[in-house]
Amino acid sequence: MDHIVSYDFTALEETIGYHFSDAALLRTALTHRSFANEIKAGDAENNERLEFLGDAVLEVSVSEFLYRKYPEMREGDMTKLRAALVCESTLAGLARDIHLNDFLLLGRGEELSGSRERDSLISDCLEALIGALYLDGGQEEAARFIRSNLLEDMEHKALFFDAKTQLQMLVQKDGRELSYRVIKEEGPGHDKHFTVEALIDGHAVSEGAGSSKKQAEQQAAANYLNNRKE
Repeated sequence: MDHIVSYDFTALEETIGYHFSDAALLRTALTHRSFANEIKAGDAENNERLEFLGDAVLEVSVSEFLYRKYPEMREGDMTKLRAALVCESTLAGLARDIHLNDFLLLGRGEELSGSRERDSLISDCLEALIGALYLDGGQEEAARFIRSNLLEDMEHKALFFDAKTQLQMLVQKDGRELSYRVIKEEGPGHDKHFTVEALIDGHAVSEGAGSSKKQAEQQAAANYLNNRKE
């Protein structure tokens, strides 16, 4: 079924707790290049420039938060934690939490190819939204959004979204081998659902599920790490 294009973003504004003074900024943040080209609007109307700005705003906001919250944390550790918090999968997860992908304006080709669920595209749109918030409401409004949506329950988010890296380091430390295997794949091309096993030395140790193989692998890794702590 085709996704119906709508320019009513009221529900999104209610979800993020902010009403845009300049509605055109929000629409631009949600406009993928494919949609702009399709309606002959040109590159100036897509979200790539806002994404560029939002990426910088996000990095500064997260860096300041970590600097103030963890006065004893070393620079190298802050860098690793920041990387886990602003990586593609983290941002895509946040975007899905606020249903941002439902409001994306995509060209027909991108829509049919399932891009509405693609982590890279969704995370780029989230950065564009942050850029739009910065321009419309200032640094404090953008920082508020980042704090309330990304930095709350930060340790849990960092564990989940960097779980594959943490599990890989744990397994390598013990001289073992980590791999993943898809055990179930369901749904049509634009709405896939994967179930994945994590294997250590060829033995299944946990399962995870998600709308992409990468997301399912992250879930499997996080499940194993959480079970070890119990």
